[in-house]
Amino acid sequence: MGQGAPGMQQEGQLRLRAAWLTGKTRPMEYRVAQLEALGRFLDEKKQDILEATSLDMSKPSFEAYFSEVLLCKNELNDTLNNLSCWMKDEHVEKNLVTQLDSAFIRKDPYGVVLIIAPWNYPIHLLLVPLIGAIAAGNCVIIKPSETTKNTEKLVAEALPCYLDKDCYAVVTAGVEETTKLLENKFDYIFFTGTPTVGRIIMTAAAKHLTPVTLELGGKNPCYVSDNCEVHNVARRVAWGRFFNAGQTCIAPDYILCSVEMQDKLMPALREAITEFYGPNPKESPDFARIVGDKQFRRIQALLGSGRVAIGGQTDEQERYIGEGIQGCGLACGHRDM
Repeated sequence: MGQGAPGMQQEGQLRLRAAWLTGKTRPMEYRVAQLEALGRFLDEKKQDILEATSLDMSKPSFEAYFSEVLLCKNELNDTLNNLSCWMKDEHVEKNLVTQLDSAFIRKDPYGVVLIIAPWNYPIHLLLVPLIGAIAAGNCVIIKPSETTKNTEKLVAEALPCYLDKDCYAVVTAGVEETTKLLENKFDYIFFTGTPTVGRIIMTAAAKHLTPVTLELGGKNPCYVSDNCEVHNVARRVAWGRFFNAGQTCIAPDYILCSVEMQDKLMPALREAITEFYGPNPKESPDFARIVGDKQFRRIQALLGSGRVAIGGQTDEQERYIGEGIQGCGLACGHRDM
């Protein structure tokens, strides 16, 4: 089961630190065994993952399987196929000073790693960095998002049954507990989320000179030229914007195009949306919902900032926001962790 209280977090980290110091995670055979166990988790808990993400944000099963399971399995297979090559020393050219030496680059693990995952892809953005951390020979503390409660519960209860509990731990924590967790020294921190939270994590990491990877949300304009095939563009933009109800960090936020292209693109987008989700997208089995009330209200407020040209209907009880387009900007869910 996942650990929540600060005392349990501290105990878990000390256990992982002790395991790390034994060198247990370094042999290739150990790394392969843990990665293969992760593959069994994805296979055996596939249906549970689909159900949890459906309960959390009504993710359609195809979207959930593709983004949460299949992409993780592809990452896992690629890692297993290349791990032995990645672990080898890389011999480098020698200069006059090192001519009599043996010069090479050795890839050593960092140590005890913390992975903090977001809610928009709660399995994918948790397991993909975990795969890399295991492959590199680290011990790992994993913190799933507390916003997607059903997925968090699944990860906390099921994942420790597959991995070595001495070297890998799941921590369930809200903002307060995560803040306490960050007071501990880690050897690497991997975070996916907003710049606001990223600054907090980087500040905490700086106290221990801990290296970090921050994968943060931003703006994603989509430029459409006048000589493109408008129907292809419309279908691609609609797919990229409304996949996962728009809750994707690299979904196109707005379109840059000429007035002439806008006049062609708007009806093409309306046609693409109808093709994908039918005349009443609210009833479509292929359209997800906004993850929480806070996120719903934020996006609903954005709809009042311009002229809604297509869609934009809302239902707070269902946390539904229709595929909306404002002028030549796209209005739908966007990640806000």
